[in-house]
Amino acid sequence: MALSPLLFTIISFLVLVQGQATAPPFACDWSNPSTRSYPFCNPKLPISQRVRDLVSRLTLDEKLSQLVNKAPPIPRLGIPRYQWWSEALHGVAGIGGGIFFNGTIASATSFPQVILTAATFDSHLWYRIGHAIGIEARAIYNAGQSIGMTFWAPNINIFRDPRWGRGQETAGEDPLMTSRYAVSYVRGLQGDSFQGGTLKGHLQASACCKHFTAYDLDNWKGVNRFVFDARVSMQDLADTYQPPFKSCIEEGHASGIMCAYNRVNGVPNCADYNLLTNVARKQWDFDGYITSDCGAVSLLHDEQGYAKSPEDAVSDVLRAGMDVECGSYLTEHAKSAVLKKKLPTSQIDRALHNLFSIRMRLGLFDGDPTKLPFGFIGPNNVCSKEHRYLALEAARNGIVLLKNQHSLLPLPKTNPPISLAVIGPNANASPLTLLGNYAGPPCKQLTLLQGFQHYVKDTLYHPGCDGGAKCATANIDQAVEVARKADYVVMVMGLDQNQEREERDRVHLDLPGKQLELINAVAKASKRPVILVLLCGGPVDISSPKYNDKVGGILWAGYPGELGAIALAQIIFGDHNPGGRLPITWYPKDYIKVPMTDMRMRADPSSSYPGRTYRFYTGPKVYEFGYGLSYTKYSYEFVSVTRNKLHFNHSSTHFMAQNSSETIRYKLVSELSEEACQSMAVSVTVGVQNHGSMVGKHPVLLFLKNGRQRNGNPMKQLVGFESVLLDAGKKGDVGFEVSPCEHMSRANEEGSLVIEEGSHLLLVGDVEYPIDVIV
Repeated sequence: MALSPLLFTIISFLVLVQGQATAPPFACDWSNPSTRSYPFCNPKLPISQRVRDLVSRLTLDEKLSQLVNKAPPIPRLGIPRYQWWSEALHGVAGIGGGIFFNGTIASATSFPQVILTAATFDSHLWYRIGHAIGIEARAIYNAGQSIGMTFWAPNINIFRDPRWGRGQETAGEDPLMTSRYAVSYVRGLQGDSFQGGTLKGHLQASACCKHFTAYDLDNWKGVNRFVFDARVSMQDLADTYQPPFKSCIEEGHASGIMCAYNRVNGVPNCADYNLLTNVARKQWDFDGYITSDCGAVSLLHDEQGYAKSPEDAVSDVLRAGMDVECGSYLTEHAKSAVLKKKLPTSQIDRALHNLFSIRMRLGLFDGDPTKLPFGFIGPNNVCSKEHRYLALEAARNGIVLLKNQHSLLPLPKTNPPISLAVIGPNANASPLTLLGNYAGPPCKQLTLLQGFQHYVKDTLYHPGCDGGAKCATANIDQAVEVARKADYVVMVMGLDQNQEREERDRVHLDLPGKQLELINAVAKASKRPVILVLLCGGPVDISSPKYNDKVGGILWAGYPGELGAIALAQIIFGDHNPGGRLPITWYPKDYIKVPMTDMRMRADPSSSYPGRTYRFYTGPKVYEFGYGLSYTKYSYEFVSVTRNKLHFNHSSTHFMAQNSSETIRYKLVSELSEEACQSMAVSVTVGVQNHGSMVGKHPVLLFLKNGRQRNGNPMKQLVGFESVLLDAGKKGDVGFEVSPCEHMSRANEEGSLVIEEGSHLLLVGDVEYPIDVIV
């Protein structure tokens, strides 16, 4: 598709001022004879040996000073200051103190907020975004505008409850999908290949998977994340909360993880030896650093009452396996803990080994970084045409078409041209509204209204609401008059960061204030059915517009990033075929009866608890996980499945009583060898056909469900997804590998993965294929 002149101009625009860049900070300057002779400066030695040498040279005070995010310099050894806290959730940001947009580079590409990027179901796209962010991060460092290359992203918590203000930062509610996102983003940011395994030398940048673990409540009805004790079953930990972190470490090889504020079953995450050491380091072979969330260490004593004294809190977290604190509690109390013999220096040295290892893997102890791998990356790699087009691609492929009654969309590009009214509190909101939270300064700012004006010169505008998306009052009569003058009406409604963000969870799922009243009045008065566009991270109950015939089209645009205005306009006017699919369930507003503090995933009919997410939720839905329309139609067929019966005779068979009349035979995954699991893999080929007249990028979602629903089993489970580009009328094949041990297992109440005997169904769209498991 040819780029429009406006789009070409926007993407070509680089917000870069050519000037003299300052040198990036680094240790082991080879021009300095006093430091280059140290063994820790010898890049030919193993990193472990270099770190041992460095740590052995530090005094106790110097050691303790390095255990916080603002690590001061050690001038006598030529070691510069270092800031562990930088952010890069969906683009390099200036949050945390490690990045400065005050020199040659004044901005960075702002990709769509993660929840919208997730809606593409395109792991290759996720990898490319992570890689682009890593390149821009390294460019900023090389330009001398960074004192840290450790980025505290991605957020891989499960979007468990629709009210969570930070759900927008995540890849949605599915553990497999979130795991794939984690691996793709981490490999991209750190400079690995998409398939992984090629990163042998320096890290391009360091990724940190957060928040470990079961963190998905910020501030709800007086319960805050700092004191919340998440009561989580072993079953839910095993098959919902932990899988993304396991994948992040084992497959993505993330160099950092962050322990969360909250407690899990009474134990603060940052003081949980079993979580940080037994699980992360010993079971999953994690070899990076572990940081606290900011201020989390102080909570152990000051808020949670878990530690008896500040010194105990410091000792608890370091003994548990944490390495660096975001905050100053260790600065204030660590030396006292050592003097009181609560904290052995061996734990301090262990933490320092992990921390300096990361700085060496980043190439910060090998002399001038601009002369090393990644040293060629410069300002021209920031806000590049390629990266900004990638941001556009992510927004276009993520936006989800929820309704298109009588094919109202796309709108016509006719001669004479149409007139258009754009109405709503988000229609001309600040371009920053399009970015979501944890955003850096974008390369170029554009409102949604400006995007529409590119297509329709005769565009009328009215905000409809006073005070932004809160919409406490509405100028309905004025908005109606504007709507009556136009051939077509687009209403841009939804939420903004005043409704949902970090430390702000919602208490309802309705559109805020007078928004619904405004929609109904404008829709009733318009010449044709209106198009409703929703900006939001979390879901909103839009049952009324969904079933209102005067609302002809509905689009969910998340927070679409710096080029979201172009992406949305291209979809509405037919220059791009929407293909995004919802990464979260959209619940009815009555779901707020479920306490946000209830961490159970599975439904409990005895207490009328409906469960959570598409895997376990038994109640009505506004829209289901994976829902999304297109301007074309697709059909599926199972072209080939390598086997339809799986015989497991590799280990002992166990028995479980389901009820008084049924006993289930099953295998424990832990008793099956890796070879046995691999030998039973099922290769699946799905044929897809585009029956429409437009080319389309279409995510194909493969689910598995039990032929017979049993207590505690997911109603269905995503086992694979691939995005395929199909020309009008064309067919294509998509391949999947289904691993019985990974995809056909479920967690029992003890948290062990089991494969149950019985019938299973592969499901894509409405097409099913049976597979029998025999144990």
